[in-house]
Amino acid sequence: MRKFMKLIDLSHTFGLGMPVFPGDEKASLVEVATVKKDGYTNYQLKAGMHVGTHIDAPLHFISEGKKISDFSLEHFYGSAKVIDVRGKYDIDVDSLKNIEITRGDIVLFFTGHDQFYGKHEYFIDHPILTETLACALIERGIKMVGIDAPSPDKYPFPLHKLFLKHDILILENLTNLESLSNKNFELFAFPIKFETDAAFVRTIAKLE
Repeated sequence: MRKFMKLIDLSHTFGLGMPVFPGDEKASLVEVATVKKDGYTNYQLKAGMHVGTHIDAPLHFISEGKKISDFSLEHFYGSAKVIDVRGKYDIDVDSLKNIEITRGDIVLFFTGHDQFYGKHEYFIDHPILTETLACALIERGIKMVGIDAPSPDKYPFPLHKLFLKHDILILENLTNLESLSNKNFELFAFPIKFETDAAFVRTIAKLE
């Protein structure tokens, strides 16, 4: 008998009016051809790589760092854990108590901040990870870290530089993490193979 498999979408919808980081140019998604007028439909996209649910590669903060296209497929999926840190603003190493993390794991932080996605406060007042926590994750050998907020840190983005220096990819603007607390699952976060510092990603959790 086949095991029941459930897929959970952890990505925000990509479309007109989607929020962008303060100072970034708004994303533009324009219908440039229609079936009625042209016999086919076509859209044109203009957007920075850091809109919506996306993944950061080392080039984002490291000169001559690796691009998204430099990573193997294996780097974008694996065993994952969600750590429930709701109600915390500075998320410290204490959040790892009783959490078993092995080398190659993907660790996601469920802050609940995605409820503000699309509102002004989403980018201004969001939870962050501490450097102590980041160092603990690096020591445990994770390959990817994610959060349901715009970033795991704030300007001048020290944790970005720390994670990316160790080839730990960063998933930002996640959603729907509440359904994954205390569950074992596989995460798939395959980006488009851009030769860039980041890329849009459809992030999916697979539960069995």
